[in-house]
Amino acid sequence: MALFGAFFLALLAGAYAELPGCKMRITSKALELVKQEGLRFLEQELETITIPDLRGSEGHFYYNISEMKVTELQMTSSELNFHPEQELILQITNASLGMRFRRQLLYWFFYDGGYINASAEGISIHTALQLSRDPTGQIKVSNFSCQASVSRMHVNFGGTFKKVYDFLSMFITSGMRFLLNQQICPVLHHAGMVLLNSLLSTVPVRSSVDELVGIDYSLLKDPVASSSNLDMEFRGAFFPLAERNWSLPNRAVEPQLQEEERMVYVAISEFFFDSAMESYFRAGALQLSLVGDKVPHDLDMLLRATYFGSIILLSPAVIDSPMKLELRVTVPPRCTIKPSGTTISITASITIALVPPNQPEVQLSSMTMDARLSAKIALKGKALRTHLDLRKFRIYSNQSAFESLALIPLQDPLKTMLQIGVMPLLNKHTLRGVQIPLPEGINFVREVVTNHAVSGGKGKEGRAAPPSAAHQCSCPPGLLPSQLPPPILILHQPPPVLCTGHALSSEQSSLIPPLAPTDTSGLS
Repeated sequence: MALFGAFFLALLAGAYAELPGCKMRITSKALELVKQEGLRFLEQELETITIPDLRGSEGHFYYNISEMKVTELQMTSSELNFHPEQELILQITNASLGMRFRRQLLYWFFYDGGYINASAEGISIHTALQLSRDPTGQIKVSNFSCQASVSRMHVNFGGTFKKVYDFLSMFITSGMRFLLNQQICPVLHHAGMVLLNSLLSTVPVRSSVDELVGIDYSLLKDPVASSSNLDMEFRGAFFPLAERNWSLPNRAVEPQLQEEERMVYVAISEFFFDSAMESYFRAGALQLSLVGDKVPHDLDMLLRATYFGSIILLSPAVIDSPMKLELRVTVPPRCTIKPSGTTISITASITIALVPPNQPEVQLSSMTMDARLSAKIALKGKALRTHLDLRKFRIYSNQSAFESLALIPLQDPLKTMLQIGVMPLLNKHTLRGVQIPLPEGINFVREVVTNHAVSGGKGKEGRAAPPSAAHQCSCPPGLLPSQLPPPILILHQPPPVLCTGHALSSEQSSLIPPLAPTDTSGLS
């Protein structure tokens, strides 16, 4: 009975598990670039090794070795791989260290001193790094293990007593090799647990997009590693800054990551965009009011001609009052991603009124607008950017079909007004971009957007969703920016299906150029 209860609770927990709005996959093809940067960083850290002074005696031979410093590091063979249990494993073999130290040697009555060069050869280093999620949803290094060994040391003695020193140097080299073995792993442990965690702390968790809206990139669970990739699941949800505890239920299709041919994949579901638009809706940002000179002159004349019958019945003091055109989104917009593209559906009210000075405004008409915008998604640097175009536009009256017919002459002028006056304002904000969860110093470069089939997740009413479509951005692995080909657009057309939710994925080449500030003001 207890076993059945535990099984039932496990099923219940799985049924209500929070779905990610954003996923990221780092494949083994990206590790070569990561290894290059990691080895460069490793060299810098190992060159800071401080080795304690070495003093001792053997019979009539006394020695004092001090001021030991690493002068160079050579790594001829190294491998960086994913591992299902340890996440990342770095194996370095047959490395060598160049050193310089001060010697003070006394043998019977003969004293020798000065600086001399030495080398440590056959160095092997094995490190295992484990990533996890902390209580705040931040990614961190939770465990770091290290094993290091130096197989041999060589000291370049010279001068009159070279033969004697070569015979007695085994006492010095064995001691130096022991001290060096003791110093390598502490330096690497500090680099992994302190310095790398400091870098990972720059990955945004809950941050402001602009003065109205923030975004939550909390990890939902620990990163999962396989032999060929590392997957991370982020909440990927926007929220109004005035309602930090508000969250939109995620009923979109879960983003799917199945490919491993590229370097980095980023998958984003419809929920990501829906939460952004609903957050701005709740913040009161999705409205626009044009009064007087702000209304285009030709549109002002057309509106006065259209509602001439209503205006002529007003008092003379009101007839020549400034015209007001108010556009207000009435329900949160929704995003739909299909093989044919990404669209945003908007329903808004349009109110036309006269605004006499120091008097209440006089409403002439109120109508409903349905619009559909096409969205082009791109990842540039750290920012997810969107360019919007107005594709479909329709206005109608809720009062009567006759009034809807009377609105037909306003259809094209209002659409033109939106294209010329409103869409540039929207794109000014959306093209600023929203930062995706990357640490400082790491940027994405050119992408290719494709559409592909996705299945699974929940529909709009919480039911299982049928197969759907997604976008995929990619660029060839292992190329520097100057070698990358121009972006191309690839479309994979699955059989037509009825969709209740979709996902968007982006696949990128991960490079680490010099850090540059990125404007991530967000979508408003």
